[in-house]
Amino acid sequence: MTAAPRTADAPSLAVSGLAYAYPDGHQALFGVDLEVARGERVALLGPNGAGKTTLVLHLNGVLGGGLGTVRVAGLPVEKRNLAEVRRRVGIVFQDPDDQLFMPTVREDVAFGPAAAGLRGAELAACVEKALAQVGMAGYADRPPHHLSFGQRRRVAVATVLAMEPEILVLDEPSSNLDPASRRELADILRSLDVTVLMVTHDLPYALELCERSVVLSDGVIAADGPTRDLLCDEDLMRAHRLELPFGFDPRTPRLPGAARPGAAAGTARG
Repeated sequence: MTAAPRTADAPSLAVSGLAYAYPDGHQALFGVDLEVARGERVALLGPNGAGKTTLVLHLNGVLGGGLGTVRVAGLPVEKRNLAEVRRRVGIVFQDPDDQLFMPTVREDVAFGPAAAGLRGAELAACVEKALAQVGMAGYADRPPHHLSFGQRRRVAVATVLAMEPEILVLDEPSSNLDPASRRELADILRSLDVTVLMVTHDLPYALELCERSVVLSDGVIAADGPTRDLLCDEDLMRAHRLELPFGFDPRTPRLPGAARPGAAAGTARG
């Protein structure tokens, strides 16, 4: 794949004045400003109906035509740039079965790079690297439907990593994962040299993985700051229908090695 060069010193994501109304007249975004630096991991928080999905769908040009601008590594998200923008912004869906459709894991991961023109040894190396990044190298010839849910989610991440994205967008990455799989996915995400925007209702996971969080509520950015500070702001949390799990206190520092059951990222358990 031959990628367009990123603009020097440009943030991975720059959203300015983004406003959008659906054809039925529902106004979902009212002027969103958001900048995410290269290599940041940022959690996008907010209640249902806040506009999170609408915002994410603007990042790779699925939605457009409203007011404001979106730039990915300095590249404007507009019709003439859509192919490159969609390579740079990799979205991992909440349900991996929406993303996996080929007979084998290898073919699923190869699909995007092959469509982009990779062939032969170069394609094979790309697939091998992406699967190794998510600890699934030994599963390349397995049918995806024979894998556990957690393993399928890792493969879905690999299908995006194979395109060498600028930004990895994760939609509820911890949903339906058992504790070990949840931990292993977190280890994988920490190991990646990529910008991460994580859309989640799992507030402890946001605290664990993202130093910064953004609260989107009623189509506007209601708060933007260190994740721990936002989660400790009881008035802010209450105002935007965000609730911590029973017994979870974001003020309590984690002990070294705490909440790290299970194997390292290189093992492939579900």
